[in-house]
Amino acid sequence: MTPADAAQDAAFMRRALDLARRGWGQTAPNPMVGAVVVRDGEVIAEGFHARFGGPHAEAAALAALPKKGARDAVVYVTLEPCAHHGKTPPCADALIKAKVRRVVIACTDPNPVAAGGIVKLRSAGIEVDVGIEQQAAEELNAPFLRAARRRDRPFITLKLALSAEGAIARADGRQQWLTGPQAKREVHRLRAGADAILVGIGTVLADDPALTVREWPEPRVAPWRLVLDRRARLPLTSQLVKTAREVAVGVLAERPDPSTMAALTAAGVEVSVAPDLGGHLRALRSRGVQHILAEPGDRVATALLEGGFVDRLIIFRTSVPLGPDTLAAVGKVLPPVEGGAGWSVLAEQDLGADRMTIYRNDAPR
Repeated sequence: MTPADAAQDAAFMRRALDLARRGWGQTAPNPMVGAVVVRDGEVIAEGFHARFGGPHAEAAALAALPKKGARDAVVYVTLEPCAHHGKTPPCADALIKAKVRRVVIACTDPNPVAAGGIVKLRSAGIEVDVGIEQQAAEELNAPFLRAARRRDRPFITLKLALSAEGAIARADGRQQWLTGPQAKREVHRLRAGADAILVGIGTVLADDPALTVREWPEPRVAPWRLVLDRRARLPLTSQLVKTAREVAVGVLAERPDPSTMAALTAAGVEVSVAPDLGGHLRALRSRGVQHILAEPGDRVATALLEGGFVDRLIIFRTSVPLGPDTLAAVGKVLPPVEGGAGWSVLAEQDLGADRMTIYRNDAPR
Protein backbone atom coordinates (compact mmCIF):
# COMPACT_ATOMS: atom_id res chain seq x y z
CA MET A 1 0.00 0.00 0.00
CA THR A 2 1.38 3.40 -0.99
CA PRO A 3 1.39 6.37 1.39
CA ALA A 4 -1.31 7.95 -0.77
CA ASP A 5 -3.50 4.86 -0.43
CA ALA A 6 -2.97 4.81 3.33
CA ALA A 7 -3.86 8.49 3.58
CA GLN A 8 -7.03 7.90 1.56
CA ASP A 9 -8.02 4.99 3.79
CA ALA A 10 -7.52 7.15 6.88
CA ALA A 11 -9.57 10.00 5.41
CA PHE A 12 -12.53 7.77 4.55
CA MET A 13 -12.36 6.12 7.97
CA ARG A 14 -12.40 9.51 9.69
CA ARG A 15 -15.56 10.26 7.75
CA ALA A 16 -17.04 6.97 8.98
CA LEU A 17 -16.14 7.96 12.55
CA ASP A 18 -17.87 11.31 12.11
CA LEU A 19 -20.98 9.46 10.98
CA ALA A 20 -20.76 7.07 13.94
CA ARG A 21 -20.80 9.97 16.40
CA ARG A 22 -24.28 10.90 15.19
CA GLY A 23 -25.56 7.95 17.19
CA TRP A 24 -24.40 9.49 20.48
CA GLY A 25 -26.90 8.73 23.22
CA GLN A 26 -29.14 6.63 20.96
CA THR A 27 -27.43 3.27 20.37
CA ALA A 28 -26.56 1.89 23.83
CA PRO A 29 -26.10 -0.87 24.76
CA ASN A 30 -24.91 -1.21 21.16
CA PRO A 31 -21.81 0.66 19.98
CA MET A 32 -21.79 3.70 17.70
CA VAL A 33 -20.78 2.64 14.19
CA GLY A 34 -20.39 4.45 10.87
CA ALA A 35 -19.88 3.12 7.35
CA VAL A 36 -18.79 4.67 4.04
CA VAL A 37 -19.01 2.97 0.63
CA VAL A 38 -16.43 4.09 -1.93
CA ARG A 39 -15.95 3.32 -5.62
CA ASP A 40 -13.07 4.71 -7.71
CA GLY A 41 -12.11 7.05 -4.89
CA GLU A 42 -15.59 8.61 -4.60
CA VAL A 43 -18.13 8.17 -1.81
CA ILE A 44 -21.28 6.57 -3.23
CA ALA A 45 -23.16 5.88 0.03
CA GLU A 46 -22.96 6.44 3.78
CA GLY A 47 -24.72 5.14 6.85
CA PHE A 48 -24.56 4.94 10.63
CA HIS A 49 -26.26 3.09 13.46
CA ALA A 50 -28.82 5.71 14.41
CA ARG A 51 -30.73 3.96 17.19
CA PHE A 52 -30.72 0.75 19.19
CA GLY A 53 -32.83 -1.84 17.40
CA GLY A 54 -32.52 -0.06 14.06
CA PRO A 55 -30.36 -0.92 11.03
CA HIS A 56 -26.65 -1.24 11.61
CA ALA A 57 -24.28 1.14 9.85
CA GLU A 58 -23.41 -1.26 7.04
CA ALA A 59 -27.07 -2.01 6.31
CA ALA A 60 -27.93 1.70 6.33
CA ALA A 61 -25.09 2.45 3.90
CA LEU A 62 -26.04 -0.40 1.56
CA ALA A 63 -29.66 0.76 1.59
CA ALA A 64 -28.52 4.22 0.46
CA LEU A 65 -26.63 2.92 -2.59
CA PRO A 66 -27.48 3.98 -6.14
CA LYS A 67 -28.90 1.40 -8.55
CA LYS A 68 -25.46 0.13 -9.52
CA GLY A 69 -25.04 -1.23 -6.03
CA ALA A 70 -21.81 -1.99 -4.16
CA ARG A 71 -20.23 -4.55 -6.48
CA ASP A 72 -16.43 -4.14 -6.42
CA ALA A 73 -16.71 -1.19 -3.99
CA VAL A 74 -14.68 -0.59 -0.83
CA VAL A 75 -16.54 -0.31 2.46
CA TYR A 76 -15.05 1.55 5.43
CA VAL A 77 -16.61 0.62 8.77
CA THR A 78 -15.56 1.69 12.26
CA LEU A 79 -16.21 -1.68 13.94
CA GLU A 80 -15.94 -5.26 12.73
CA PRO A 81 -19.18 -6.21 10.93
CA CYS A 82 -21.30 -8.51 13.05
CA ALA A 83 -21.63 -12.18 12.11
CA HIS A 84 -24.68 -13.10 14.19
CA HIS A 85 -28.45 -12.80 14.02
CA GLY A 86 -29.59 -10.30 16.64
CA LYS A 87 -32.25 -7.63 16.20
CA THR A 88 -30.94 -7.36 12.62
CA PRO A 89 -29.34 -9.87 10.19
CA PRO A 90 -25.53 -10.29 10.08
CA CYS A 91 -23.81 -7.31 8.46
CA ALA A 92 -21.00 -9.54 7.20
CA ASP A 93 -23.54 -11.54 5.18
CA ALA A 94 -24.99 -8.33 3.72
CA LEU A 95 -21.56 -7.20 2.56
CA ILE A 96 -20.85 -10.58 0.99
CA LYS A 97 -24.21 -10.52 -0.79
CA ALA A 98 -23.46 -7.02 -2.08
CA LYS A 99 -20.23 -8.39 -3.65
CA VAL A 100 -17.98 -5.67 -2.27
CA ARG A 101 -14.32 -5.99 -3.16
CA ARG A 102 -12.70 -4.81 0.08
CA VAL A 103 -13.70 -4.00 3.64
CA VAL A 104 -11.58 -1.67 5.78
CA ILE A 105 -12.23 -1.97 9.52
CA ALA A 106 -11.05 0.38 12.26
CA CYS A 107 -11.20 -2.08 15.18
CA THR A 108 -12.33 -5.61 15.96
CA ASP A 109 -15.39 -6.49 18.03
CA PRO A 110 -14.42 -8.27 21.29
CA ASN A 111 -18.00 -9.38 21.89
CA PRO A 112 -17.89 -13.17 21.30
CA VAL A 113 -21.55 -13.18 20.26
CA ALA A 114 -21.13 -10.63 17.46
CA ALA A 115 -17.51 -11.24 16.44
CA GLY A 116 -16.45 -13.35 13.47
CA GLY A 117 -17.24 -10.95 10.67
CA ILE A 118 -13.62 -10.68 9.55
CA VAL A 119 -13.25 -14.44 9.18
CA LYS A 120 -16.54 -14.69 7.31
CA LEU A 121 -15.59 -11.90 4.90
CA ARG A 122 -12.17 -13.35 4.16
CA SER A 123 -13.63 -16.81 3.68
CA ALA A 124 -15.86 -15.29 1.00
CA GLY A 125 -12.80 -13.95 -0.84
CA ILE A 126 -13.21 -10.33 0.24
CA GLU A 127 -10.04 -8.38 1.02
CA VAL A 128 -10.08 -7.15 4.62
CA ASP A 129 -7.78 -4.61 6.27
CA VAL A 130 -7.98 -3.88 10.00
CA GLY A 131 -6.55 -1.13 12.20
CA ILE A 132 -7.14 2.09 10.22
CA GLU A 133 -7.81 4.90 12.75
CA GLN A 134 -8.00 2.18 15.41
CA GLN A 135 -7.25 4.39 18.42
CA ALA A 136 -9.99 6.88 17.55
CA ALA A 137 -12.49 4.09 16.94
CA GLU A 138 -11.68 2.36 20.21
CA GLU A 139 -11.95 5.62 22.13
CA LEU A 140 -15.35 6.37 20.61
CA ASN A 141 -16.75 3.11 21.98
CA ALA A 142 -14.45 2.65 24.98
CA PRO A 143 -17.28 1.83 27.46
CA PHE A 144 -18.77 -0.77 25.08
CA LEU A 145 -15.41 -2.38 24.40
CA ARG A 146 -14.54 -2.59 28.10
CA ALA A 147 -17.94 -4.07 28.87
CA ALA A 148 -17.37 -6.77 26.26
CA ARG A 149 -14.01 -7.70 27.79
CA ARG A 150 -14.72 -7.40 31.52
CA ARG A 151 -17.77 -7.51 33.78
CA ASP A 152 -16.25 -6.44 37.11
CA ARG A 153 -17.55 -2.87 36.97
CA PRO A 154 -18.78 -0.21 34.53
CA PHE A 155 -16.49 2.11 32.59
CA ILE A 156 -16.24 5.31 34.67
CA THR A 157 -15.67 8.86 33.48
CA LEU A 158 -14.93 11.33 36.28
CA LYS A 159 -15.77 14.96 35.53
CA LEU A 160 -14.32 17.80 37.61
CA ALA A 161 -14.46 21.58 37.28
CA LEU A 162 -11.54 23.52 38.79
CA SER A 163 -11.47 27.18 39.76
CA ALA A 164 -8.59 29.58 39.16
CA GLU A 165 -7.06 28.30 42.42
CA GLY A 166 -7.45 24.68 41.36
CA ALA A 167 -10.34 24.14 43.77
CA ILE A 168 -13.66 22.42 43.19
CA ALA A 169 -15.90 24.28 45.68
CA ARG A 170 -16.10 26.72 48.54
CA ALA A 171 -15.24 25.30 51.94
CA ASP A 172 -18.59 26.56 53.30
CA GLY A 173 -20.48 24.51 50.70
CA ARG A 174 -22.06 27.52 49.00
CA GLN A 175 -22.69 26.84 45.31
CA GLN A 176 -21.03 28.87 42.58
CA TRP A 177 -21.00 28.10 38.89
CA LEU A 178 -17.45 27.75 37.64
CA THR A 179 -17.80 27.05 33.93
CA GLY A 180 -19.42 28.95 31.09
CA PRO A 181 -22.30 27.96 28.78
CA GLN A 182 -20.18 26.02 26.27
CA ALA A 183 -18.67 23.84 28.98
CA LYS A 184 -22.08 23.29 30.55
CA ARG A 185 -23.45 22.13 27.21
CA GLU A 186 -20.53 19.71 26.87
CA VAL A 187 -21.38 18.25 30.28
CA HIS A 188 -24.95 17.65 29.12
CA ARG A 189 -23.59 15.97 25.99
CA LEU A 190 -21.49 13.70 28.20
CA ARG A 191 -24.56 12.89 30.29
CA ALA A 192 -26.49 11.89 27.17
CA GLY A 193 -23.79 9.32 26.35
CA ALA A 194 -23.79 7.65 29.78
CA ASP A 195 -25.99 4.95 31.29
CA ALA A 196 -25.85 6.55 34.72
CA ILE A 197 -24.76 9.75 36.47
CA LEU A 198 -23.15 9.38 39.89
CA VAL A 199 -22.79 11.94 42.69
CA GLY A 200 -22.32 11.76 46.44
CA ILE A 201 -24.86 12.75 49.06
CA GLY A 202 -22.73 15.79 49.87
CA THR A 203 -23.27 17.17 46.38
CA VAL A 204 -27.02 16.64 46.68
CA LEU A 205 -27.22 18.34 50.07
CA ALA A 206 -25.16 21.30 48.84
CA ASP A 207 -26.54 21.80 45.34
CA ASP A 208 -29.83 19.86 45.01
CA PRO A 209 -29.03 18.94 41.39
CA ALA A 210 -31.49 17.49 38.86
CA LEU A 211 -28.80 15.48 37.00
CA THR A 212 -30.83 15.41 33.79
CA VAL A 213 -29.91 16.03 30.15
CA ARG A 214 -31.21 19.48 29.26
CA GLU A 215 -28.87 21.22 26.82
CA TRP A 216 -28.42 18.34 24.39
CA PRO A 217 -30.85 16.19 22.37
CA GLU A 218 -32.70 13.79 24.62
CA PRO A 219 -31.01 10.36 24.77
CA ARG A 220 -32.95 7.20 23.94
CA VAL A 221 -32.90 6.23 27.62
CA ALA A 222 -32.45 8.89 30.29
CA PRO A 223 -29.36 8.19 32.44
CA TRP A 224 -30.02 6.56 35.79
CA ARG A 225 -29.32 9.12 38.54
CA LEU A 226 -27.27 7.54 41.32
CA VAL A 227 -26.37 8.91 44.76
CA LEU A 228 -23.62 7.35 46.86
CA ASP A 229 -25.31 7.72 50.23
CA ARG A 230 -24.17 5.34 52.99
CA ARG A 231 -27.07 5.93 55.34
CA ALA A 232 -29.70 6.78 52.70
CA ARG A 233 -30.08 10.40 53.79
CA LEU A 234 -31.34 11.63 50.43
CA PRO A 235 -33.97 14.28 51.31
CA LEU A 236 -37.52 13.55 50.25
CA THR A 237 -37.75 17.22 49.24
CA SER A 238 -34.81 17.02 46.82
CA GLN A 239 -35.25 17.41 43.07
CA LEU A 240 -34.09 13.84 42.62
CA VAL A 241 -36.78 12.33 44.83
CA LYS A 242 -39.51 14.61 43.49
CA THR A 243 -38.78 13.43 39.94
CA ALA A 244 -37.90 9.80 40.71
CA ARG A 245 -41.01 8.47 39.00
CA GLU A 246 -40.12 10.38 35.82
CA VAL A 247 -36.38 9.58 35.60
CA ALA A 248 -34.93 6.70 37.61
CA VAL A 249 -33.04 7.45 40.84
CA GLY A 250 -30.95 5.01 42.83
CA VAL A 251 -29.36 5.34 46.26
CA LEU A 252 -26.21 3.30 46.84
CA ALA A 253 -26.15 2.68 50.57
CA GLU A 254 -24.09 0.71 53.07
CA ARG A 255 -26.03 1.04 56.33
CA PRO A 256 -29.38 2.60 55.52
CA ASP A 257 -31.86 3.42 58.26
CA PRO A 258 -34.90 1.17 57.68
CA SER A 259 -37.40 4.02 58.03
CA THR A 260 -35.66 6.37 55.59
CA MET A 261 -35.08 3.48 53.21
CA ALA A 262 -38.79 2.70 53.28
CA ALA A 263 -39.71 6.34 52.69
CA LEU A 264 -37.38 6.62 49.70
CA THR A 265 -38.71 3.38 48.26
CA ALA A 266 -42.27 4.62 48.64
CA ALA A 267 -41.27 7.77 46.72
CA GLY A 268 -40.01 5.70 43.79
CA VAL A 269 -36.30 5.65 44.66
CA GLU A 270 -34.45 2.33 44.43
CA VAL A 271 -32.19 1.77 47.43
CA SER A 272 -29.38 -0.75 46.93
CA VAL A 273 -27.17 -2.03 49.75
CA ALA A 274 -23.57 -3.18 49.38
CA PRO A 275 -20.59 -3.24 51.76
CA ASP A 276 -18.49 -0.77 49.76
CA LEU A 277 -18.13 1.20 46.54
CA GLY A 278 -16.63 -1.73 44.68
CA GLY A 279 -19.61 -3.88 45.60
CA HIS A 280 -22.01 -1.29 44.24
CA LEU A 281 -20.07 -1.01 40.99
CA ARG A 282 -20.07 -4.79 40.50
CA ALA A 283 -23.81 -4.88 41.08
CA LEU A 284 -24.41 -2.07 38.61
CA ARG A 285 -22.40 -3.85 35.94
CA SER A 286 -24.34 -7.05 36.53
CA ARG A 287 -27.48 -5.06 35.77
CA GLY A 288 -26.20 -3.94 32.40
CA VAL A 289 -24.72 -0.54 33.26
CA GLN A 290 -21.76 -0.04 30.92
CA HIS A 291 -20.84 3.62 31.48
CA ILE A 292 -21.07 5.89 34.51
CA LEU A 293 -20.41 9.62 34.38
CA ALA A 294 -19.35 10.70 37.87
CA GLU A 295 -19.91 14.36 38.79
CA PRO A 296 -19.13 14.22 42.52
CA GLY A 297 -17.45 16.37 45.11
CA ASP A 298 -14.03 15.91 46.65
CA ARG A 299 -14.74 12.87 48.84
CA VAL A 300 -16.35 10.61 46.23
CA ALA A 301 -13.92 11.72 43.53
CA THR A 302 -11.03 10.78 45.79
CA ALA A 303 -12.59 7.38 46.53
CA LEU A 304 -13.03 6.68 42.82
CA LEU A 305 -9.46 7.67 41.98
CA GLU A 306 -7.83 5.93 44.92
CA GLY A 307 -9.85 2.81 44.22
CA GLY A 308 -8.54 2.68 40.66
CA PHE A 309 -12.08 2.89 39.28
CA VAL A 310 -11.62 5.87 36.94
CA ASP A 311 -11.03 5.14 33.25
CA ARG A 312 -11.34 8.70 31.94
CA LEU A 313 -10.81 11.94 33.82
CA ILE A 314 -12.25 15.12 32.32
CA ILE A 315 -11.15 18.38 33.88
CA PHE A 316 -12.71 21.75 33.05
CA ARG A 317 -10.37 24.57 34.08
CA THR A 318 -11.77 28.04 34.50
CA SER A 319 -10.38 31.45 35.41
CA VAL A 320 -13.20 32.04 37.91
CA PRO A 321 -11.80 32.42 41.47
CA LEU A 322 -13.53 30.98 44.50
CA GLY A 323 -11.59 32.89 47.11
CA PRO A 324 -9.32 31.83 49.99
CA ASP A 325 -11.68 29.34 51.68
CA THR A 326 -11.92 26.54 49.14
CA LEU A 327 -11.83 22.76 48.90
CA ALA A 328 -8.70 21.43 47.22
CA ALA A 329 -9.12 19.42 44.03
CA VAL A 330 -9.38 15.82 45.22
CA GLY A 331 -6.86 16.06 48.00
CA LYS A 332 -3.49 14.55 47.19
CA VAL A 333 -4.75 12.32 44.39
CA LEU A 334 -5.24 14.79 41.55
CA PRO A 335 -1.73 16.33 41.39
CA PRO A 336 -0.12 13.00 40.35
CA VAL A 337 -2.86 12.57 37.75
CA GLU A 338 -2.14 15.98 36.25
CA GLY A 339 1.56 15.25 36.43
CA GLY A 340 1.06 12.38 34.02
CA ALA A 341 2.04 9.38 36.17
CA GLY A 342 -0.01 6.52 34.72
CA TRP A 343 -2.21 8.92 32.77
CA SER A 344 -2.06 10.31 29.24
CA VAL A 345 -3.82 13.26 27.64
CA LEU A 346 -6.32 12.16 25.01
CA ALA A 347 -7.67 15.56 23.99
CA GLU A 348 -7.73 19.23 24.92
CA GLN A 349 -10.26 21.79 23.81
CA ASP A 350 -11.18 25.38 24.57
CA LEU A 351 -14.87 25.84 25.34
CA GLY A 352 -15.37 29.57 25.53
CA ALA A 353 -13.27 30.80 28.45
CA ASP A 354 -12.84 27.28 29.83
CA ARG A 355 -10.28 24.61 28.96
CA MET A 356 -11.31 20.94 28.83
CA THR A 357 -8.67 18.22 29.13
CA ILE A 358 -9.45 14.51 28.81
CA TYR A 359 -7.08 12.04 30.49
CA ARG A 360 -6.91 8.27 30.00
CA ASN A 361 -5.93 5.98 32.84
CA ASP A 362 -3.10 3.89 31.41
CA ALA A 363 -2.74 1.61 34.44
CA PRO A 364 -3.66 -2.06 33.82
CA ARG A 365 -7.27 -2.67 34.84
